[in-house]
Amino acid sequence: MEAPETNYAEVGGSQVAYQVLGDGPIDLVYHHGFCHLDLQWDVRPEAAWNRRLASFSRLILFDRRGSGASERLPRGHFPSPEEWCEDLLSVLDAVGTESVALFAEVEAGPMALLFAAAHPERVSALVLGNTDARTAFAEDYPQGVATDLIDSWVDLYEQLWGSTDLVRIGFPDLEGDEDTVNALARLVRAAATPRIAAAQFRHILGNLDARKALASIRCPTLVLRNDFTGLGGDPEKPLQRARYLADHLPNSEFSKVYGSNYLFFADDFEPVIEQVAEFLTGEPPPPEHDHMVATLLFTDIVSSTEHLASIGDETWKSLLDAHESEVAREIRRFGGRQINTTGDGFIVSFDAPSQAIRCAQKLTQDAEQHGIRIRAGIHTGECERRGNDVAGLAVNIAARVSALAGAGQVLVTRTVNDLVAGSDLQLHPHGTHQLKGVPGDWPLFSATTD
Repeated sequence: MEAPETNYAEVGGSQVAYQVLGDGPIDLVYHHGFCHLDLQWDVRPEAAWNRRLASFSRLILFDRRGSGASERLPRGHFPSPEEWCEDLLSVLDAVGTESVALFAEVEAGPMALLFAAAHPERVSALVLGNTDARTAFAEDYPQGVATDLIDSWVDLYEQLWGSTDLVRIGFPDLEGDEDTVNALARLVRAAATPRIAAAQFRHILGNLDARKALASIRCPTLVLRNDFTGLGGDPEKPLQRARYLADHLPNSEFSKVYGSNYLFFADDFEPVIEQVAEFLTGEPPPPEHDHMVATLLFTDIVSSTEHLASIGDETWKSLLDAHESEVAREIRRFGGRQINTTGDGFIVSFDAPSQAIRCAQKLTQDAEQHGIRIRAGIHTGECERRGNDVAGLAVNIAARVSALAGAGQVLVTRTVNDLVAGSDLQLHPHGTHQLKGVPGDWPLFSATTD
C-alpha cells in the first residue's frame, strides 16, 4: 500500500491536511499530536502501524492547525482544545462520515476526551493510549506530575526538539535503527518549531484538565498504557493516571500492554493492533499478507542439551539471559527486526544483507565469550509478512542453511554472496549442498569470524 494522497479541509479561513486509507467496516481517526502526514510514511514502523490500522478500518489521519502539513499559525498562538475539535469536525465533514471511532495517543488524549464529551453523536468509541485526563499534580490528583518536573520536561523538549537525542529518549527500542531515528527527527522538525512545540506541551501538560468531561462520555472506551515513563519521575504514576482515567469513564476497560516507547508504533505492536481491532469491530484484524524481499538470519545454540547437562539449570539460565540481552542489543545496533524465536535460537529480518552478516559475526563472538557456540544461516529472498511473522520458501531456505552451519560458523547462500560483492566482507566457498525440501543444488559460502 502506497502513502495516501494528502487533501485539505477548510476551517475558519485556514486549511487542515488529512489523509484517508483503507476500506474497513468502521471509520477510525488516529491522532497522536505533533506529526507530519507526508513524512510519517518515511518512518518505517509508523507506516507499518498505520497500514495495520487501515487493515480493519477506513483510517483517517490529520495534522491539526499549526503543525505538519496544515496551516501555520501566527507567532505565539497555538490551537485551543476548541480549535482542535473544529479541525476534526471539518475533516469528518470533508470525508463524509457522521460517526467515528477515535484513537488518541499521548498529548492528543485530552482533546479527544473533550471532543467526545462535546460531540457524543460523532464518536462511536474511544481508544486512549499512554494519555491522561490531566497530567499535572493537584490537591485532588496526587498521581499528577509536579510543576517543576513538567517545567524541566518542557525545557528539554525545546532544547532537543528535532534532534536524534530526543528521539532516542522517547523511543529507546529504536536504538541502532539509525534510518528510523533520523526519519523521526526530520518529521519532528517538520511538524513544528521548538518554540511552538514547547508552548503546546507546557499548556497540555501543565494546564489542560479534561476530568470534568469524563462522566459525560458514554461511548465504549479502551484505555491502554505501556511501560513508557517519560523523562523521569515516579514510574508508578503514569499507570495510576491511566487507571484513574478508566475508573472515571462510565463505559471503559483498562489494559496494560507491552512496550516502553512514547508511541505504540515503535513497540512490537501487533498485540495492541489485535486488541484495538477486537474492541472496535468484535473481530481480530485480518492477517497481514504482504510480500517483501528481506534478508533472514537464523541462529541456534550448538549442543545446547549437552551444555545444559554439564553446567546445570541455574548457570544455563544465566547464560541464556545474557545471550538474549546481547542478541536484542546487536539486532537493534545492526538495524534488524526480531521475527521469532526457535527454542534457544532467533529469527531476524534485515533490509541489508551486509548488516545481517555483520550482526551474525558479532553474535558468534559474543556467545563464545560466555562459553556458548552458535551457528547462523542467512538467505535473501521474497517472503510473506503475516503480522510480525514471516513465511515462505525464503524462510525455509535460511533455516536449512543454518542447520548446515558448524559451531561458530555463519553460512550464507549465493544470493547473499552476490549481493555483498564489493563490500569489505570476506566470504569463502563452502561447497554445494542439498537443502531438505528445497529443489536444486545450493552453493553456500562461509563468513566465519576465525
